[in-house]
Amino acid sequence: MKTPKRLQPLVDEGMIDEVLRQLMSGKEATVYVVRCGEHIRCAKVYKEASQRSFKQAAAYQEGRTVKNSRQARAMEKGTKYGRKMQEEVWQSAEVDALYKLAAAGVRVPKPYICFEGVLLMDLVMDADGDVAPRLNDVALSREQALQYHARLIEQVVLMLCAGIIHGDLSEFNILVDEHGPVIIDLPQAINAAGNMGAAAMLERDVNNLAIYFGQYAPELAHTQYGKEIWKLYVAGLLTPETPLTGRVAQDKRPVNVKAVIHEIALAKEEAEEEQQRRAANTN
Repeated sequence: MKTPKRLQPLVDEGMIDEVLRQLMSGKEATVYVVRCGEHIRCAKVYKEASQRSFKQAAAYQEGRTVKNSRQARAMEKGTKYGRKMQEEVWQSAEVDALYKLAAAGVRVPKPYICFEGVLLMDLVMDADGDVAPRLNDVALSREQALQYHARLIEQVVLMLCAGIIHGDLSEFNILVDEHGPVIIDLPQAINAAGNMGAAAMLERDVNNLAIYFGQYAPELAHTQYGKEIWKLYVAGLLTPETPLTGRVAQDKRPVNVKAVIHEIALAKEEAEEEQQRRAANTN
């Protein structure tokens, strides 16, 4: 096929020898199957922010930092340069997460390079050498559903132990190769310790798995692995070997309303002080 404009720089640099075909076009990127020497890989071309349909990007970017203070100020002010830096941070987040998760033993595609807004990585294939199907395209028996769910819960734990939460995990961004589930699509991956929405995102990821696999194994539909995993993580007790039950004991202690109101007031004061500091810096 004709080389897409966004892939031409990688062809010119010798990173890609041939673009074979378009694999898919999603809410944040278009993916192509490419040949790199003797290897067949995939090239993920990120869409510009104005073209992405992925919502609530700000919630996922909380906790992401840049080392250059000038870049950080530009991103905060929303200048043209700052928006360019935000795009680079958004794209590099997936590369960083893939390297970190692969090192932690999580089943993710092996990344090679991110160049000019294009991520080059391994193409996940099935036993026949074809592109691996998405989980939602695979018919499962009850036993397979239980097995895949258990494996993915293990992967979620490995990710969290590495400090990362997927943030958009579902049957649509999990591939199935000959050895089982492979997790993909990580540009929205968050820092578990640096994002205030981390607990909710982890629980949503895990609940998505329970709902999907619950179609094949109904006993999974009402499990509480997300709450259990997060509770252990916060307590500093979570390891890849920690046994899980999928159940969480209910806290029947009465809510301390005064303490909650006090925390809200403190948060409001901090927000107002931050606004004042930002206003002073711009004057």
